[in-house]
Parts: sequence; C-alpha cells; structure tokens
Amino acid sequence: MREYNDLVKLAQRAAIRAGDYIRGAMRPAMNTWTEKGQHDFATEVDRAAEGLISETLTRDEPDSVIVGEELSPQRTLRGQLVWIVDPLDGTTNFLHGYPQYAVSIAAQVDGKLAAGVIHDICRKRSYTAARGGGAYEEGTRLGVSAVTEPRLALIGTGFPFKALHLLQQYLSQFAAVLGATSGIRRAGSAALDLADVAAGRLDAFWELHLSSWDIAAGALLIREAGGVITRPDGAADVLSGVQNGAIVAGNASLHRWLLDLLRTR
Repeated sequence: MREYNDLVKLAQRAAIRAGDYIRGAMRPAMNTWTEKGQHDFATEVDRAAEGLISETLTRDEPDSVIVGEELSPQRTLRGQLVWIVDPLDGTTNFLHGYPQYAVSIAAQVDGKLAAGVIHDICRKRSYTAARGGGAYEEGTRLGVSAVTEPRLALIGTGFPFKALHLLQQYLSQFAAVLGATSGIRRAGSAALDLADVAAGRLDAFWELHLSSWDIAAGALLIREAGGVITRPDGAADVLSGVQNGAIVAGNASLHRWLLDLLRTR
C-alpha cells in the first residue's frame, strides 16, 4: 500500500506540474492546431505537457514505461511499472476556452491498476486513488451515488465524435437512456466524467469510443469509490488491448441497469 501511495504522490506532482503549465499557456492560434484525425486535435501545449509529465515520472522511476496519447500511443501496456497518461483530456474544450479539461495519469504495476490521479486544471482540484486504499478528492473520501432508481438518475456520456460510424447506435442508446432517467450530461472530458461518477455527482456513465489513457485513472477512482466499470459485454478488464473501446460505469445497481439497457440497442 505504501508503494502505491508513493506512486499516487508522484503522479499527482506530475499532473499538477502539467496542469500549472496548461493553465498558464496561451490558447494556440487556430492555424497551429494539428488534426490527428476527424475532430481530433492536438497542439504544442498537449505535447509540452506530456513532456513535463514524462520528465517528472522518469526522474523518480527511470525504468518505467510511459504510454501516452501524444508521446507513445502505440506502446502496449506491458512492464513492471507502466504509466498511462493523457496530458490534456478535453483538448477541444481547452482550445475553445470551455473550462472542462484535465490531466489524467494512472500507474499499472505488474499489469494491474495501482494508482490514479485526475487533476481538474481549471478548478485546481485533484482526484486520487491507490489500489486498496480508497479514492479521494483533495483529501475527502469519495463514494459513488446511492441512487438506485433510473428515473432519479443523472447519467454522463460522451459522443462518438471520432467514430461517426457508431452514431446511429449511439443515438438509439441516447434516446433510451434519456427516456428512462432524469437527465444526461456531456461536458467533454471523459476523465472528469469518471471522477464525477466516483464522487457521486453522476450516477452512471457510458461512452462508445475511448482509449486506455482516457479510462485508466478514472477506472481506479470508480472502483475504489465502490463503483463498477466494465466493457459493454460486462468484462472487467477495461484496459487490455483497449484503443477506441467502450465502457459502462456507475454504482452497482445503475451499472447493471445501464448495461442491460444498452445491450438492447
């Protein structure tokens, strides 16, 4: 446990360092945006932030492997200590000045999630979790929502904006969820959405197209807060081989309900 807590502290230092840099950076001019794919942008800010994170992590753990959206997205999640990094989750929000973006860093030890940090850049708040040690927001213990009735539930989601071939399936799911709950929210940062599930502000969440760096830290937060996160088929291993995968998360009751509902669409 102490080793995992040390990894949390290191990840938090790296996340805060990158967050401070991003917060102070000027929003890049539109003609400097790099479009990695349809609706998928990156800038020098993303790349510089990942460089700061990499420098901080490898200074203390020089033999570790870093898998990151900008730095090394093709690396596999193998190694004794693997960092899974999204230096700026919510890049489009950042580019437009919409205040919902974060740094997400997780650590895998021998193939299992051991530490996770999500740093809300605009609000200067950190969410942290260590395997077996609970999840926290700025030192306050987190727990998932106690809501069990779908009609009372607030559900988070993410649009499949990078995978428009999934749009019709998603719209069918959206209609079913909207008709059965008290509302749906989509703010544009999957990392912060998962933190909100862990904190009980969202009762459940689903998205059809995410990568390991979007999911890793949030998955540990949710599990350590007493929640459940799986693939749509119910498999618990949400990271193995995941690039452009789907997840369903929530408290145990609403996770099961949402999983069953989505399977019919």
